Amino acid sequence: MTAGLQPFLSDAVAVLRAPTQVWSRPDGEIGAGAIDGVFHGDTRFVRATRVRYGTDAATHHAPEWISRSMDSASDARFEALLRRLDDRTPDPKIRLTRRRLVADGRMTEEFTLVSHLEERVDLTLEVTVTPDATPMQLVKSGADGDASIERTLSGDAVELTAGEASMRLLASGAEVTEAGDDLILTWRVTCPPRSSVTVSWRVDLDDPSLVVRGTTRQVDWALEPVEGIDPRLFRWLRQALDDLDALRLTLPGNPDEFFAAGAPWFFTLFGRDSLWAARLFLSVDPGMAASTLRVLGRLQGSNADPATAEQPGKIAHELRAGTLTMPGEGISLPPLYYGTVDATPLWITLLAEAHGAGMPEAEVRDLLPTMHDALDWVIASANADGFLDYVDETGHGLSNQGWKDSGDSIQWRDGTLANGPIALSEVQGYAYEAAVRAADLLDALGEDGAERLRSWAADLRDRFRERFWVETPEGRYPAIALDRDGRPVDTLTSNAGHLLGTGILDRDEERAVADLLVGPSMSSGFGLRTMSTDAGGYWPLSYHGGSVWAHDTAIVARGMARAGLAHQSRVLVGGMLAAAGAFAYRMPELHAGDAASDVSVPAPYPAACRPQAWSAAAAVVCHEILTAPR
Repeated sequence: MTAGLQPFLSDAVAVLRAPTQVWSRPDGEIGAGAIDGVFHGDTRFVRATRVRYGTDAATHHAPEWISRSMDSASDARFEALLRRLDDRTPDPKIRLTRRRLVADGRMTEEFTLVSHLEERVDLTLEVTVTPDATPMQLVKSGADGDASIERTLSGDAVELTAGEASMRLLASGAEVTEAGDDLILTWRVTCPPRSSVTVSWRVDLDDPSLVVRGTTRQVDWALEPVEGIDPRLFRWLRQALDDLDALRLTLPGNPDEFFAAGAPWFFTLFGRDSLWAARLFLSVDPGMAASTLRVLGRLQGSNADPATAEQPGKIAHELRAGTLTMPGEGISLPPLYYGTVDATPLWITLLAEAHGAGMPEAEVRDLLPTMHDALDWVIASANADGFLDYVDETGHGLSNQGWKDSGDSIQWRDGTLANGPIALSEVQGYAYEAAVRAADLLDALGEDGAERLRSWAADLRDRFRERFWVETPEGRYPAIALDRDGRPVDTLTSNAGHLLGTGILDRDEERAVADLLVGPSMSSGFGLRTMSTDAGGYWPLSYHGGSVWAHDTAIVARGMARAGLAHQSRVLVGGMLAAAGAFAYRMPELHAGDAASDVSVPAPYPAACRPQAWSAAAAVVCHEILTAPR
């Protein structure tokens, strides 16, 4: 196995229906990019495909691909012209449409030959398929896999197995032959005059070790256009709702759905990501919030285990089929990992908000024991200074356990890394909001315990105001965190924006923070930067140190709107709309933080996932903000 570099994704095309996904080049061919392949769960089953045609077995030409279109997240078309068959005029009269359909555990490709000629066309169409069995984590690290694949040919079908995983390839009407590692599918096609003919092949994929499953529930998510609203919003919304539909997953044996975090690496349950996606999506379908809460509630921690970071009452971070290792990064995570400091308060707040959005009272009451255990964890986890913090106790877990979980995300203004344990500013806001919202929920349900929670929250609010605020040449604002010595880490970052609308800041503080965040050092014109341009560590293509994340911008814009700061909120929404068109309205995980005054479109972050659930759900927040009464 040879290690390499993490694949770039920005020029690839994804067609998906979780937990199955296909990545290719813009012309539909698979194999030229390191990410390319047919994936199911955590395994790549096909590494490459190649299409050729000719008038006889000895003549092979590549189609000249001219366009692609996406009918849905799961249905793509690639158009080509076939030359060297009809060269009597400058306009070739034979075209080929490649349609790729992805379902849970299946990929189908249909090739339709359309001829405008007056005479019959006879040709050979050939598809070369290279099977694979590389684990997703090796693909992500750029490493080569070396799994052994067994195959059995039987007419136009092939059975392939690698360990427990299996793939059945069926190419109806084709001759299937072997050429080294490759399978050659060959159709001899006759197209009548001015007519068309279609051939197809498919793969059925199975991996019994998967810990997630697709869903068969049909949804009808739609938001009606509003007169006078920017038309870009609805293009983004249509794409986002379609992608979110395709990102739905369940756990084996249970119908409750949740959003997979994103493609290609995160087709699984993530506590923070799935909660935020469901929360941003709440106005469209409160049922997704309810089911996400139940799924995570069933996995709530019950024991203290430093190896998995599990603690009683804690909400999980991520679920995998096996240990997740990241070659070159020194990270090795157990299959069920609890290394997150924010998922637990976010779970509590979402339960309260879901109740307000119409989640049936009986379902809410069923989750009250989970809520009480989560509250106990929040309160008991406060350090000696009364703040929630984190530290990786294993040496091979996540060193940072908030949403900015890269190793260099918590920096001083001079670019120096802060030492942990780390107490993040936004997590204190989440904890405050969770306690207050839980207290309101208990009152609404006639339950005891609200005053204890409000008292704890009020004390946290006072401590936060005393310890977190800093003053630098950029102004006065909440630090990103307190370090191990309790010192406020003084960089201006988007984390401060997550405090807006939580209640931990007063109205004047909220306005001061909001004004800084829409200023030129933080607002790129294409969304909110993760870090100020005045910070020593700023770099527009840094994962968490200057890039723009759609969900981060949406959370802050939502907080501004809740705080009554409509103008500032719309500034950020305008930036997101300006960015969305550059990505064909399928917003990636993140993009570069370059200023809109310097570039006409935002540069992609080359390794950004897309679609990403919380980036897609950001469109819903933008819709809420732009359609709210002024």
